Amino acid sequence: MASNALHLFPSRFSSILRCNLTSSFSINPSKMTRRLAVSTRRTSSMTATGENKSQPLEQERVSLKNFFDQAKDLVTSDVGPPHWFSPLDCGHPLHNSPLLLFLPGIDGTGLGLIMHHQKLGKIFEVLCLHIPPKDRTPFTVKLVERTIRSEHHRSPNRPIYLVGESLGACISLSVASRNPDIDLVLILANPATSFSRSPLQPILPLLQFMANLPNHSLPHVVSSTAGAMADLDKGVGVGAELLLTSFDPSLLLYYATALHNSNLQVLADILPIQTLLWKLEMINSASPYANSRLHAVKAQTLILSSGRDPLLPSQKEGLRLQRLLANCEICTFQDCSHFLFLEDAFDLVTVIKQVGVYRRSKERDFVSDYIPPSPSELRTLRDNNRWVILSQPRWWINIMSPVMLSTLADGTIVRGFAGIPSEGPVLHLWEQKGIHLRGIAHPMMFMKLKQGNLVELPFSDYFRLMGAVPVSGKNFFKLLSTKSHILLYPGGIREALHRKGEAYMLFWPERSEFVRMAARFGAKIVPFGTVGEDDFFDILLDYEDQMKIPFLKKYIDALSDEVGKLRTTVDGEVGNQDVYFPGILPKYPGRFYYFFGKTIETDGRKQELRDRQKAQELYLQVKSEVENCIAYLQEKRESDPYRSLVSRLLFQARHGFTSEVPAFDLD
Repeated sequence: MASNALHLFPSRFSSILRCNLTSSFSINPSKMTRRLAVSTRRTSSMTATGENKSQPLEQERVSLKNFFDQAKDLVTSDVGPPHWFSPLDCGHPLHNSPLLLFLPGIDGTGLGLIMHHQKLGKIFEVLCLHIPPKDRTPFTVKLVERTIRSEHHRSPNRPIYLVGESLGACISLSVASRNPDIDLVLILANPATSFSRSPLQPILPLLQFMANLPNHSLPHVVSSTAGAMADLDKGVGVGAELLLTSFDPSLLLYYATALHNSNLQVLADILPIQTLLWKLEMINSASPYANSRLHAVKAQTLILSSGRDPLLPSQKEGLRLQRLLANCEICTFQDCSHFLFLEDAFDLVTVIKQVGVYRRSKERDFVSDYIPPSPSELRTLRDNNRWVILSQPRWWINIMSPVMLSTLADGTIVRGFAGIPSEGPVLHLWEQKGIHLRGIAHPMMFMKLKQGNLVELPFSDYFRLMGAVPVSGKNFFKLLSTKSHILLYPGGIREALHRKGEAYMLFWPERSEFVRMAARFGAKIVPFGTVGEDDFFDILLDYEDQMKIPFLKKYIDALSDEVGKLRTTVDGEVGNQDVYFPGILPKYPGRFYYFFGKTIETDGRKQELRDRQKAQELYLQVKSEVENCIAYLQEKRESDPYRSLVSRLLFQARHGFTSEVPAFDLD
């Protein structure tokens, strides 16, 4: 849990040149009022050096009203069989972006991702499938198959993403099972593979009966169904209630509660009762077909399950699919309803980045495939993790009052970030100057095992979102070569999970692991030390204690084997990379102190530092500087009159909670 690290900064920055959209073709331009286009190829963006590069993704707010506006345009100009269209809202993607095909649910409009078009369009080539209401093409598997085979032939090394919602998820699974040789990534929202267990099953015969009545518009059917269900037994009544409440952001809620709503006719045009029955028949056949072929699905799969889906048992179905599919993980959204993609609180691009399923080639590249967090994602990150001091809203930072020190070029120690190249750490660095630190982390932060002792670590999604990469020489080289700002912990997990009495001790390898590579790219090295963990908790059970307890020893050995051991060729304590979780006792909160030492330049020393002896001397100098940072903080905090939380609160009660709490005097 120690935080003694190095920051490595590039010597210069590359500019970003974005290309403009060259052309598009509209559908029935005399009638279109929103941004839709047929499938086209668009130019891509790249850096001046030809590298994949991205800006943080931010989008204008899109509401459900946009869904109805564009659906009206589509229905008005509806002709022909199912076809693909590319929303103009998507803009133009990054260089060599993967293709994303959206397969809609029961509505068939293809507009289910409308709230995500702008952000998706910057990292994917997006095509959406539109199925006209009067079309009766069964299942559409062959249509999707032809598309992915054509795209695979055109770009065999590029993955194809199939994003399916309910019925579209069944189609995605079926296509994947029939094409195991194509690199597919499936993102499935509330798959309808559980349709046989849907609470709506009891009312399906009633819908079929209502469809034969003279007035058989969908609003009339739903309204009549609601009245009829009130007189039936409890089980069927529950089904009617589910029918009326399941479409929280869309469709049936409007029929039940807003029969005079201007969107009513649009909904009736999208899903005439005969079309609804046809779609239900499709699901009824698609669900068992997809279930019978799950064993053949080898594609990487992400299941998105809603916790409040009254149409389908989505949570249980997600867990079932996770067990049956070869390469599957699941994310559950407890407060979301059936139409997950239309929920205001749901952000598909953020989920893709957090889970780590975005890639541009057969294998994921943690460096070049990384998409920086958007300002809204950073705000959400802060709000969801208020106890992480460096990522907090201003009021929380004011209460905890961490002390930030840095060193100017002349050796003067100052409060704040003035001495750090390009300013500031972690989130504040990004918000103020657009510079972002990429942490090098233990591989277990990226592991997701279905079975075994390793559970997904808290906040691992956030580490991935912020650009952490698994520790390796290859990833370190790539980060340096792309002029990234790197957060490096040479002590690794042995230093982080230290034993009793080892607080603030460094466990670095004897020989340099990073100096010569840093010098190759002229990186700046900033020694960095943190003090304060011992003011927040004491270690009760450390590694030595737990290894004396048989069942804990067995657990540690099994866990370490699962995640893999690093530095196995290194002798001594540095090579002891066993993974364990110390037992801790919280204490009354103290204060954290951060000290960035004087920047060490390597620019212009490439030839000099090729000599192993010279590199070793610089390595020892860096280590000594980190130790000096820690020792300085340990000594100076003893004279800090506001080290305790109570003293800080009293100070702010007198001077205001927005006031900066003083610390010790700087030499």
